Amino acid sequence: MIPQYASALLISDLHLTPSMPLTAQRFFDFCEKDAPKVEAVFILGDLFEYWVGDDAALHSPFQQEVKGALATLSTKVKTYYLHGNRDFLIGPRFLSKTGMTVMTDPSKIAIAGNEYVLCHGDSLCTADVGYQIFRSWVRKPWVQKLFLKLPLHWRRSIANHLRTNSGIQYQRAIKSTVEGAQAKTDVTLAACAAVLRNQAGNQLIHGHTHLPAHHHESLQDQVWQRWVLSDWDLDHPQGVKPRASALLIDQRGVSYTDLIKA
Repeated sequence: MIPQYASALLISDLHLTPSMPLTAQRFFDFCEKDAPKVEAVFILGDLFEYWVGDDAALHSPFQQEVKGALATLSTKVKTYYLHGNRDFLIGPRFLSKTGMTVMTDPSKIAIAGNEYVLCHGDSLCTADVGYQIFRSWVRKPWVQKLFLKLPLHWRRSIANHLRTNSGIQYQRAIKSTVEGAQAKTDVTLAACAAVLRNQAGNQLIHGHTHLPAHHHESLQDQVWQRWVLSDWDLDHPQGVKPRASALLIDQRGVSYTDLIKA
């Protein structure tokens, strides 16, 4: 049976890290002030900038603080978590301490009488063939098991290298053609249609792309709506406009809530 609630807030792509204290503080405020106003909260991945194993969290005061905020939130409202591409290694040890319920990608929920299909969004970016091959490998249980056996400092070094390499490749693509880079890193209609067909749904919510918008889309005989969640960045390290929002679903419908002005 799919989860059913009268109201919910959905967030993703906070990329929490000690180097972005304003973003982190807004998340702590969200847990304390905003989230308890609804019946359920859904975090659709990339809560952390990266995650190299639950054992690493034991040595991080910052991750322990986030864990405490989530544990407190879970005592007030039902809280769900869906893994992202940066934190897919978050395991049962950390999740059990937070009280969150883990969801598979994709999953279907019912809010205020309407059904929605949820996913992080990276699996929908099928135009980026290289990434999809990489994703298929790192999601294999035996690969993850081997990685988690590596010394912690090795794991952190690998994670930092992958983050740096990903950023360099994207910036190169942006310089060559903005439209081409966006098309490669955005979701495809075919992937959205497939996941909705498999889930028997026509309303899709995801994050990952950092392109918040409400879309009305179709492909052949399928018609659907798609909402993209915002990433969070109140520290704007590169001079970009601060951003943080959540998707609110209740009896009034679906709307974006600006958490900077809230």
